[in-house]
Amino acid sequence: MSTSVLKNAFRTSKGCSLTSLYRMSCIKPQTIAAAQKTYFTEVHGLPNISPLVRSVEETPEPIPTTVKGTIPSWIHGSLLRNGPGKFEFGNQHYNHWFDGMALMHRFQIVDGHVTYRSRFLRSDSYKQNSERNRIMVSEFGTLALADPCKNFFQRFLSRFEMIKPTDNASVNFVKYKGDYYVSTETNYIHRVDPDTLESKQKVDWSKFIAVNGATAHPHFDPDGTAYNMGNSYRNKGAFYNIIRVPPERDGPEDTLEGAKILCSIAPRDKSKPSYYHSFGMSENYVVFIEQPIKMDLFKIVTGRLRGKSLNEGVFWDPNQETTFHLIDKHTGKEMPVKYHAKALSTFHQINAFEQDGFLMLDMCCSDDGQAINNFLIQNLRQSGEALDEMYNTMSRPLPRRFVLPLNITSETPLEQNLNTRPDSTATAVCRTKNQVFCTFEDLHGEDLKDYGGLEFPHINYARYNTKPYRYYYGCGFRHLVGDSLIKMDLESKKFKVWQQPDLYPSEPVFIPSPNAEEEDDGVILSVIITPVKDKSTFLLVLDAKTFEELGRAEVPVNIPYGFHGVFNSSA
Repeated sequence: MSTSVLKNAFRTSKGCSLTSLYRMSCIKPQTIAAAQKTYFTEVHGLPNISPLVRSVEETPEPIPTTVKGTIPSWIHGSLLRNGPGKFEFGNQHYNHWFDGMALMHRFQIVDGHVTYRSRFLRSDSYKQNSERNRIMVSEFGTLALADPCKNFFQRFLSRFEMIKPTDNASVNFVKYKGDYYVSTETNYIHRVDPDTLESKQKVDWSKFIAVNGATAHPHFDPDGTAYNMGNSYRNKGAFYNIIRVPPERDGPEDTLEGAKILCSIAPRDKSKPSYYHSFGMSENYVVFIEQPIKMDLFKIVTGRLRGKSLNEGVFWDPNQETTFHLIDKHTGKEMPVKYHAKALSTFHQINAFEQDGFLMLDMCCSDDGQAINNFLIQNLRQSGEALDEMYNTMSRPLPRRFVLPLNITSETPLEQNLNTRPDSTATAVCRTKNQVFCTFEDLHGEDLKDYGGLEFPHINYARYNTKPYRYYYGCGFRHLVGDSLIKMDLESKKFKVWQQPDLYPSEPVFIPSPNAEEEDDGVILSVIITPVKDKSTFLLVLDAKTFEELGRAEVPVNIPYGFHGVFNSSA
């Protein structure tokens, strides 16, 4: 094993609590919310990471890797990852990190050996752009220019056309009915072969249910039933929809047949619904977080006419509260009680579970929601003071818990903290019989801030999703992308860190060991890339319990910084 800044010692929590405030039964929730201040950083001398967001070539045939250390022989399967891999066509460049063409990766692990392959998703967007060697299809932050082959009148009329949704599914691998798909947040997903990464079938959600898209982060019941969320846009405005997909297919060609809308939720403002990247789920409830990152539908619809891309219609409204909606998974009914919190933004939830009449909702969140429009490629490629300034103006993502009381009745007292869980500093105060204002408790100590907060959370999902749990994993973000791996112990609020200079890890993926008895019996997989040395990517394997490196598989290719992935144990 190489020498590293491997901080294996648990970090001692120095977090100061609001215990003295929350134990006051009639405290105004706004008082506590005001005390929970936005956290920014003051970092200088950040290294340039522009090579992490550059175009690369695909590696369609498997190539061997060089293993150093030991990769446990019991690991048998493939780490599948997704993310942008091509950021320009011809002399036209994408503007936003989310816009790059989807590049799929497969690290196959068998008997302690690893092979690697990658392939660009042959989406219609990719094929059209490649055929013309220019950007033909608009993406989130890039508006495709009018086709120069059209005459002036045709180009003028094209400005009045709606921006068509892309099928560039670059965010995640997801699984429905035993098949693997790659997904973004539009209505298109692609079924892919998890072994060869070949694109097999383009599937349109709107052919099965009345939605205009779905997230790339579904949740699953133990029997394989999938839950997701997607918006629909109707004459009466926008709606949020809870989707359920059955676990079994009726035939070999079956895709999303049998999918149903479980519940539709009206936004606070139907012309400006909230943007959401994911949602929470406990054993009995889907939890939708309506956050004040808003989508101005008029600006989005008229974007081409105004010469503006989709991201120009997304904005942060700090004057609006965050609302938690609970939907009963069994009945499809939205619960009448709404839970409110101060304005916050969230991309990823950690876990949600019910216990003693409360629903615990754990998630990574920031107190500012402008980050989505900060991830322009030009920002990621900055250096020096400009890079430092960009990073220091972004609110850090931090893991937090909200405690939602489930048994609210007409007899529930108002203006009193209903959270009776011992050692919990979160509050929940009834404003009215159908409205509860909540404040969070930190799932970390103050020293986590030294690592820039935490994002890309992961847990032992198969055994502990929707259940009480002790450990979560994630990336520390002392840069615009993750620059450390972190394991947090919720009982002690202490954590372990893997970090090395100039190395940037991907989202950690937990793999349980055979016959595992304890929650953290297993390994963590993460893809590590560097901007300072060419073709120096490697797959890192950590002991999930000790957080010590077991081995690494060095890949002689360049890989851009990606988004999400899954482990396919059947491959």
